[in-house]
Amino acid sequence: MRTIRNGLVLAVGIALTAITASACGGDGKQDTPAAAGPGEQVELTLATFTEFGYEALVEEYQKLHPNIRITHRKTGQGGPYHQDLITKLAAGSGLADVTAVEEGHLSDVLDKGSKFNDLTKIGPASASADRWLPWKYDAAKTKDGKVIGYGTDIGPLAMCYRKDLLAAAGLPSDPEAVKPLFATWDSYFEAGAQYVSKSGGKAWFDSAAQNFNAMVNQLPDGYIGKDDKLAVEGNQGIRDAWAKVTAAVAKGQSAKLTAFSNEWNSGFKQGAFATKVCPAWMLGVIKEHAGPENAGKWAVTAAFPGGGGNWGGSYLTVPTQSKHPKEAAELAAWLTAPEQQIKAFQAKGNFPSQVQALTDPALLSQTDAYFGDAKIGALFAEQAKKVNKPQYKGPGDGQIQENASSPALQAVEQGKPAADGWQQLVDAAKKITR
Repeated sequence: MRTIRNGLVLAVGIALTAITASACGGDGKQDTPAAAGPGEQVELTLATFTEFGYEALVEEYQKLHPNIRITHRKTGQGGPYHQDLITKLAAGSGLADVTAVEEGHLSDVLDKGSKFNDLTKIGPASASADRWLPWKYDAAKTKDGKVIGYGTDIGPLAMCYRKDLLAAAGLPSDPEAVKPLFATWDSYFEAGAQYVSKSGGKAWFDSAAQNFNAMVNQLPDGYIGKDDKLAVEGNQGIRDAWAKVTAAVAKGQSAKLTAFSNEWNSGFKQGAFATKVCPAWMLGVIKEHAGPENAGKWAVTAAFPGGGGNWGGSYLTVPTQSKHPKEAAELAAWLTAPEQQIKAFQAKGNFPSQVQALTDPALLSQTDAYFGDAKIGALFAEQAKKVNKPQYKGPGDGQIQENASSPALQAVEQGKPAADGWQQLVDAAKKITR
């Protein structure tokens, strides 16, 4: 579950239309290429975005399989990545043998099942349904029952913060002592008001959109209803979240940074904000951008406003474009096996979605010196227990987050009245889902 980043709605919409037209033109049946013979050299491509923790795993897999060579295409931002995915899906060529899809965009490809291999048909027997948390496995099923993706990580939510900045402002800074500050969104924004006042106007959080996305993900229903219709205007929870986060913006609590921009990346190193909503995968992002000079200044606590939630998580798919689907499925299954999920977590903080991994001592005993030797394995396992069945993500959900709510909140951060920003969100969401 990586977070959704900026992209272009129009281009994605055109591409989706092209896919639909293409899908309607045939019977959806595709011949599966034969598996490679014993010892035959196979070139595979793997496409991911942001941080999956696969760098060392790719090398390990190639050592275990001398006849397999893997080219890892790693994209920095999820928005452009998924736009490119949709474009290549429509074109019928260009996708990697193993292609990652973020949960927010999963709904945009599930109804294009003919474009992906059914992993229950070509994947190894070890990759059975009971390997994953039930809700994680089921989310990758098409309406006709095909399983098009193996689950990678989930994103149980905690709160990361700068201990030194909170202490300098006279606020609690110990991971246990800060928990009351992060008990509810009201207490969080109240603490933010204190921080801004006592720090001489420094920002409490990085981005209004980042907080808003976490708040919306906690709701029983999100942007799209279970009937696959737009539900923004009538969703009181979304309205309340908008009111709270824009009020905090008006009080100077936001650093007004666009997530995953160069300025946002630099903000971690510069101490541009004091707190950060922190799904497990965010730990790797913080370490990368804050740098070694800030080791020990960042902390993570097992607390989150409203109790918890899930933000992010992805799947590995095998498009029918692949010339080596069996080998691609074997790679995807291996990368998402419990042992490899734990290694990915140790590398980048991507929290496992597999049942066996969640109880493994190797996970529960995992600490992170960068975050003050925090017991991050046990911490996020605790937070994961607070996650019920994740919110339904209907068609266009990821695009609304990326191309409607985030730009609208950025406009508010730049001075647009909150009411006008809300209307911008609604209007953009309607264009996406019409």
